[in-house]
Amino acid sequence: MTRSWISDTPDEVEHPPVPLGINEMAVPRVTLMLSLGTALVLLLSAIWVGWAAWNFSADLEDSFGPPVEAPVINGRFTWEVDLLFDTCSPREGDWVWPEILSDQDDVFLYPGELRCDWEHQGDDDRASVAVYNRGNTTVDLVLEIRGLGVLFSGSDNTSDLMTLEGNESGFVELELTEDITEGSITVAVSHLTVVDAEVLLDVNVFKGTEEREIHINDNDRIEVHYIVWDADTGEQLDEGDLPVTAGEDPSYIDGFGWSAIGLDIDNDRGLIPGIDTGTSHTTLLPPPIAYGNNDGHELQNSWLRFELSINRGPIT
Repeated sequence: MTRSWISDTPDEVEHPPVPLGINEMAVPRVTLMLSLGTALVLLLSAIWVGWAAWNFSADLEDSFGPPVEAPVINGRFTWEVDLLFDTCSPREGDWVWPEILSDQDDVFLYPGELRCDWEHQGDDDRASVAVYNRGNTTVDLVLEIRGLGVLFSGSDNTSDLMTLEGNESGFVELELTEDITEGSITVAVSHLTVVDAEVLLDVNVFKGTEEREIHINDNDRIEVHYIVWDADTGEQLDEGDLPVTAGEDPSYIDGFGWSAIGLDIDNDRGLIPGIDTGTSHTTLLPPPIAYGNNDGHELQNSWLRFELSINRGPIT
C-alpha cells in the first residue's frame, strides 16, 4: 500500500552518495578562491585609500598653501620686542649691550632678547611695548602675557594679535590691574601658525615711592616737558613743552606719543599754579620709531633718549 509521503524510488537513486574524493577537494578550492578574493579586495582598498589620501593632501595644499615657516634672518626670528622705558638689559646675560647703538651692522636693533624694569605708580598704571618686524615679509603675531596683574589694554585680555608688514613697527599698551609691590611677567610674541617660534621680553614690575591717582593712557591729551638726547653721544638735541596725544599722535615721530604712556599725576592735573604733582620717566627710541623712516634726515640713524615730565593732565 503506497501513500503520498512514501516514495517508490529507492533512496540510493533519489539521493546518490557523493564520492569521498569530491568532498575532500571542494573545501580547499573554495577556501583558496575566497582567500584570493579577499586579498584582491584588500589590495584594491589600499590603493583606493592611498589615492584618496594623496588627493586630500593635494586639495589641502591648494586651499591653504604649503606648510608655513616662520621667517628667519641669521638664525633669529625676524621680529623683536622691547619696553620703551630706558631700563633694559640682556634678558639672559648672553650678549653684550652695544657701546654705540647706531653703529651696529646687523639688521636687528638689539643683539638678543631683552629684560626691562617697569616702576609703576599704582593700580591702573600703563607702559608701552614696541614690536619691530626687521624682515621684508609680513608676519602675523600672537602676543601673550605670562604672569599675573597685567593685561593688554587694547584687548582687555592677556593676549592680543598684531600684523606687521615688512620693516614695520607696532605698539601695545600694558595695563596694571593689581597694585603689585614686586613681581615679574613675560611678554611672549609668537608666530600665528608656528607656535614655537617666539621672542620673549621679561619685565620686572615694582612699585615706585610715590603713588599717583591719574595714569596717562592711550588717547589722553596732555602737555609734557621734554628733553631729548642722542643716546650714543649724550648730546642734548632739543628741549621744550608740547601738547601730545598719548599713544598714536600723527603730529610727531611714532615713539614720542607712545613715550607719554605711563606718566602719572594727581587729581590737581597740574592746573594749580605752583604745585607740581606729575611724574617723569625716560624712554629709549631706536630709529624705526624715531626718524629712521625720514630719508635724508640728519637723525635718520640715531637712537634718541627722551626724558618726559607731565605738566598738564587730561581734563576729562
